[in-house]
Amino acid sequence: MKSKALKRENTIGLIAPSSAAGKSKAQNCIEWVKSMGYRVKWGESIFEERGYLSGSDELRAHDINMMFGDSEVDAIFCIRGGYGTMRLLDEIDYDIIRNNPKIFIGFSDITALHTAFFQKTGLITFHGPMLAGFAKKGLDSLSKYYMDRALMIKEPLGEIINPPEFPIKAYNEGNATGKVVGGNLSLIADTMGTPYELDTKDKILLIEEIGERPYKIDRMLLQLKLGGKFKDAAGIVIGDWTDCDPEEGKESLTIDEIIEDIVVPSGKPILSGYKIGHCTPNITIPIGTEAYIDCGNMRFTITEAAVS
Repeated sequence: MKSKALKRENTIGLIAPSSAAGKSKAQNCIEWVKSMGYRVKWGESIFEERGYLSGSDELRAHDINMMFGDSEVDAIFCIRGGYGTMRLLDEIDYDIIRNNPKIFIGFSDITALHTAFFQKTGLITFHGPMLAGFAKKGLDSLSKYYMDRALMIKEPLGEIINPPEFPIKAYNEGNATGKVVGGNLSLIADTMGTPYELDTKDKILLIEEIGERPYKIDRMLLQLKLGGKFKDAAGIVIGDWTDCDPEEGKESLTIDEIIEDIVVPSGKPILSGYKIGHCTPNITIPIGTEAYIDCGNMRFTITEAAVS
């Protein structure tokens, strides 16, 4: 299920379904939307704070349901991640989403919403930059290119071209096709054993992470392996491991060694090193679109248009 392509005269709805951005950053997000020529609406959550959350669970879930149900809103932008979306999954009205397909973009903690929306409604969503991270300083050119193209152009995103200074690495041989699913590794692991567990059967599994020690990445990847997620997948795309360094002075396996120990034995085509996730640039990837992996030629290609 696809949303309509974003146009400059459209209305963008802003929500904060995870942690609080702070009132100043929230205001910056509103001003950025206006400066780009869009109309804007915002949920109460973007200005709220409740501990490490942007307001109560009821408020944050209400903002999601309200934005999808509002006929004036054409696209929904999450302004930041953090923590909190898992608390909302049982409170979301998936019928509203199914009946009102709209652009929905975010990453990190938003992974839980990408998974739930796609698996329960079939909506294609967008794993991409969030406003609180760039509204003040602007978006780098490559991130802007992929974000604009993904949201505004009724054509497949095509081959994902990494910056030349960040080479892609292939593990195993072969190629694979399937719909892209996944996102942040922690959130994928968190859904295991729940009604919202990620289905990777015949899919292209995307994973990325921030701020986790290698032994924790080892543990989460092992959880996915034991749960059959790599075995089920058609292929795997690995994004950025931002600030995932071992503790200083402590012995550790490298991330590459962990991948070789746990993921590579699946035998599936794997491409690693893409600037997707908590990094600059942060390439937008449509979740739920058909994609193609070619390890021989180091190519990851989105072959289906994400908007109509």
